[in-house]
Amino acid sequence: MSSLLEQLPSFTTLLSMYASFSALAMLIRTILNEMVPKRIQNYISTKFLDLASSCLPSDFTFIIEERWQAVLNETFRAVEAYLPTRIGPSTDSLLIGSNEPLNPRAPPKQRIPVDCKIVDEFHGMRLEWTLQKRYFRLNCKKGDRDRVMQCYFPHIATTAQWILNQRETLNIYTYDQESSAWEPTVFKHPATFETLAMEPEVKQLIKDDLDSFVERKDFFEGVGRAWNEGKSSLVAAIANYLRYNIYDLQLQTARSDADLRHILTSTTNRSILLIEDIDCGTKVSHDRAKDQEDNDEQQNSNLLSSTDPGVTLSGLLNFLDGLWSSFGDERIIIFTTNHKDKLDPALLRPGRMDVHIHMGYCTPAAFRKLSATYLGIKHHPSFLTIDNLLQNITLTPAEVAQQLMKSDDPEAVLQSFIHFLEMKRNLRDDI
Repeated sequence: MSSLLEQLPSFTTLLSMYASFSALAMLIRTILNEMVPKRIQNYISTKFLDLASSCLPSDFTFIIEERWQAVLNETFRAVEAYLPTRIGPSTDSLLIGSNEPLNPRAPPKQRIPVDCKIVDEFHGMRLEWTLQKRYFRLNCKKGDRDRVMQCYFPHIATTAQWILNQRETLNIYTYDQESSAWEPTVFKHPATFETLAMEPEVKQLIKDDLDSFVERKDFFEGVGRAWNEGKSSLVAAIANYLRYNIYDLQLQTARSDADLRHILTSTTNRSILLIEDIDCGTKVSHDRAKDQEDNDEQQNSNLLSSTDPGVTLSGLLNFLDGLWSSFGDERIIIFTTNHKDKLDPALLRPGRMDVHIHMGYCTPAAFRKLSATYLGIKHHPSFLTIDNLLQNITLTPAEVAQQLMKSDDPEAVLQSFIHFLEMKRNLRDDI
């Protein structure tokens, strides 16, 4: 025992060794700080922590998949918006791209590529994100699991909502049947409620209804909401007003009611679903009473000849006010049609299409808005003559706009337009 104690180093020797080691550590630290760039230091530190964490079975993993219970996973969407804001020195790859051909000098957008690792710090927790093909993987310490659930994920949702509300550009989506996915394109349309050529009372009615839709979220979650608005400019104005993305759906791309359900559940919250020219979708639009005889005669042959049954009226109605109408939050459905009389009364019933807007002919109020937009004139002596002529002539806003673009001289344009209206009136009188 005494011989063993004699072999142990003395306290003085241990203190001397500690002092030497401390001096060496300080020297190495000084050399690293002065000669090694900060980025390389962070890289070495990150790799060391990764190595240490891989050796210790104390990690917990969260998996956030793209879809959740047959619909888009809003947590996935929130993470997708949040993570690009956490790109730091430890990030070793980025996915960048641009879809703005009119602004080639704009900096490219940043996204997270597959297998890229993003490290986030939150309330003292170290959180490692990795994007796989269809899901995000989040690694944290097991002891932090509850705090991640209770604090970190709500923080991501709040931050992502702010990011989406502040986005400068909107997207319009079209459904690609081959890839079974919505393909986005940047949506840039000048139409706003201020530039729309329609009656001020109608515009205010629509804006008030949109504001009510957004502000009374809890109410509409309980009762649902379906819309019928108007044409392209009005849809663009609504999207710009609410800052909602647009999903442009051609019913012909849906091969069945089940396919339609998959397509619609792939849309995001706070979006507009646009179904244009619904009167062209014969299986969902025609008055069933009028078509009953023809349907009875052709039912057997149709069943034999059609491999894709297409979308049925009952399938569409199920999304308007049936069991599937309650999925998602803050979704607006807009239908357009050129022949309202062709639509089945079941589609037009209140509660399915609550607001009906007739995009009719140009009125004096609409002309004044077009004049302000195209000519920069809000008041002119010729307006009284034009108002009187418009009350007896049917012209669409597009026809009026075409006349107002014929010259850069506003006076010449107004005189030419009056002459055009008089010719239309005389032609009508001759008939």
